[in-house]
Amino acid sequence: MIKHISIKPSYLEAKKRTNSKVKILTDEYIMNNELSKIGTNKKYYVITYGCQANERDSETIRAILEDMSFTRSNNMEESDLILLNTCAIRENAHNKVFGMLGRIKHLKESKPNIITCLCGCMAQEESVVNEIESKYKWIDVIFGTHNIQNLPLLISDAINNNELIIEVFSKEGDVVENLPVKRENKYKAYVNIMYGCDKFCTYCIVPYTRGKQRSRKVEDILCEVNKLIKDGYKEVTLLGQNVNAYGKDLDDNITFDKLLEEVAKTNIERVRFVTSHPWDFTDKMIDIIRDYPNVMPYIHLPLQSGSNKILKLMGRRYTKEEYLNLANKIKKEIPNASLTTDIIVGFPNETEDDFKETLDVVEKCKYDSAFTFIYSPRENTPASKMEDSISQKEKQKRLQRLNEVVNKYALINNEKLVETIVPVLIEGKSEKGNDLYSGYTDTMKLVNVKCDESDIGNIINVKITDAKTWSLNGEKVNG
Repeated sequence: MIKHISIKPSYLEAKKRTNSKVKILTDEYIMNNELSKIGTNKKYYVITYGCQANERDSETIRAILEDMSFTRSNNMEESDLILLNTCAIRENAHNKVFGMLGRIKHLKESKPNIITCLCGCMAQEESVVNEIESKYKWIDVIFGTHNIQNLPLLISDAINNNELIIEVFSKEGDVVENLPVKRENKYKAYVNIMYGCDKFCTYCIVPYTRGKQRSRKVEDILCEVNKLIKDGYKEVTLLGQNVNAYGKDLDDNITFDKLLEEVAKTNIERVRFVTSHPWDFTDKMIDIIRDYPNVMPYIHLPLQSGSNKILKLMGRRYTKEEYLNLANKIKKEIPNASLTTDIIVGFPNETEDDFKETLDVVEKCKYDSAFTFIYSPRENTPASKMEDSISQKEKQKRLQRLNEVVNKYALINNEKLVETIVPVLIEGKSEKGNDLYSGYTDTMKLVNVKCDESDIGNIINVKITDAKTWSLNGEKVNG
């Protein structure tokens, strides 16, 4: 038995940025005969928290576990391996994970041989790993965002050593290719185009948990997209913490607008992308969205605040006026585009006037929807050290006021679609029942549709018959 050396995260190391060239690693994933048998006659259960990047990571994690002969289970209680892929962006996400760990602890008391793993962004936080090591010693494996490919070896070590295995690298990061994937959806797929972020917004933990900005090679991205087309996929979403910055670390002068055009030229039926930073959004990107029918007219453009004072404190690097100018340009060039956003209320020392500036932007942009949050301090970020004079009660009031305005425009925008015909990719049975099916329009609006089971996986024309704040109802248009 070889004792495993724990590798723990470090905030200080995670913050470092150098000019070292990003390595493209193609043979990091090891699956030998011994590792491939570990999960024989065993079941696994994966719980994913957070953003699309975490969802895409979980698709690779599931594929790795199935390479190890584990079979997927929809029931945590009957599983032999439970893995939590975590998010660190807000306190609420932390609380959910620790609540789930409490449930798993009780389960492990009755089934001591369950293998328990925690990974993702929370695993990259120094304080989280220290807390788990002191209070949750029954966990078997903790690994981070940089070494998913090592999961088989880590599980093997945990079983053989019967101790908590910690392997979390705080580093700028590499690009690891040739990892397996088990897609969650048969018709829509996430495609990573880059990893990490160098923006260091003062409230955000992501540059610490995901490493520096690093782009995949264009040929590797196009190879993945073309394989998806061959496998019958209708839609891809290009993923990155800030997709607009794609290619800035490469030597081939390929910027995001050029990549977007190359993906559009594959002729896959739908192309989307998230997330965009307003600072890097170029006129050429607007042209590509406008000129290619298969690039969807849906743009998620995080605002965060409408106050120039708060934007500066957040380290966002644009002003309210610059943001509005960009939003107006998008709406002028792409009249049918839907625009969504992220907004934080109650950032340290946000005044009533600051908050009204945010409401003013929402009134001007008339977003189709918005993800709205009360500011949640993240340990070791600059904003977490700022004095905060606003009460939680006042923050909650502001969130409610903001949501009222957001909801108003979401409904108004949806009502404009009533009696129009829109393309919808039908994904499956609707949660509303009544023999309805559901899917999304080109502008990313959920529609519950009267159609046939044979329409699943196809893009069909739908006449919108009714509008609600967050969804639409419609019926298939034949012919």
